[in-house]
Amino acid sequence: MTSSNSQIIDTLIIGSGLAGLSAASRLSAQGLNVAVIDKGRGVGGRLAARRIGDAVFDHGAQFFTARSEQFKTCVDQWIKSGVAEQWYQSYPGQPNGHPRYRGVPTMVSIAKHLAKDQTVIQSTRALELNHDGCNWIVKLEPEESIIARSVIITSPVPQTLDLIDQGNSQLPSDIIERLQKIQYESCIAVMAVLDAPSMLADPGALALDRGPIAWISDNHKKGASPLPALTIHASGEFSQANFNRDRIEVGKELIELARPLFGHSNVSDFQVHGWLYSKPTLTDDEASFLLSEDLEMPPLVLAGDAFAGPRFEGAVLSGWSAAEQIKDVLLL
Repeated sequence: MTSSNSQIIDTLIIGSGLAGLSAASRLSAQGLNVAVIDKGRGVGGRLAARRIGDAVFDHGAQFFTARSEQFKTCVDQWIKSGVAEQWYQSYPGQPNGHPRYRGVPTMVSIAKHLAKDQTVIQSTRALELNHDGCNWIVKLEPEESIIARSVIITSPVPQTLDLIDQGNSQLPSDIIERLQKIQYESCIAVMAVLDAPSMLADPGALALDRGPIAWISDNHKKGASPLPALTIHASGEFSQANFNRDRIEVGKELIELARPLFGHSNVSDFQVHGWLYSKPTLTDDEASFLLSEDLEMPPLVLAGDAFAGPRFEGAVLSGWSAAEQIKDVLLL
């Protein structure tokens, strides 16, 4: 970590999710000096895994698809590296769709693979974003700072706006209005350990269009857990209505609501996690946003799945787009 009197880095990336790590990989490959910071203890953002005893859960993003040729090439490389594999193409009784891929052994493995050769500083929160006309001075928790020629922010847009508002940059009203149009839904995730195998049919996953349950998967059948272990995602509507309720009570309720889907196995233990910004429901038109363009500030780009589309692939494409915008400015 640098202090205010130390060497200036080329790019600071705030957020170690898919977009941030994808941008870091592209920029460092160009020879730029890049650092990634994140308030969390581990990389991945919504690529998240958790253990309860010996049971293992993917409790954030569950799978991903590959639609663009550029991303398909990237996925092929991950498969060759052993951090991804195809999970399934359809549910029982449904026609085949796009192949669904998963991280191996868990989804966070892909984030760890991307972060392998990067400078990543975890458990570090950005408090203020100030500039002197040439560089960004980013104040960190507790009393550190990083000076960077450019910044990429990949956090959820409401958090990004709060961060910018704490610094010495005032955004024009049209930019604020553009960003405030982006909307997210929340998701309550339940991780439940079973005392016997579930009755979920292979491939051990089911998405529902109606009702309080949006998704249920068996992490054992998926290959992530040595023990029967369910991930239950509540719908956006249920999550919004119950997000501030007691988590244990909500977890028990969701387990009972999901029981017809997984059978009569007993739940021996469970935990609940709330994703406040689980998925963008209204996104920006651009793959990434060079916010500093035409403004008197050093290069600042916003990226994430709120820009390139609310999917795993969208976050990666947004990170690549942000890297291109930074490269075009810094390597003139």
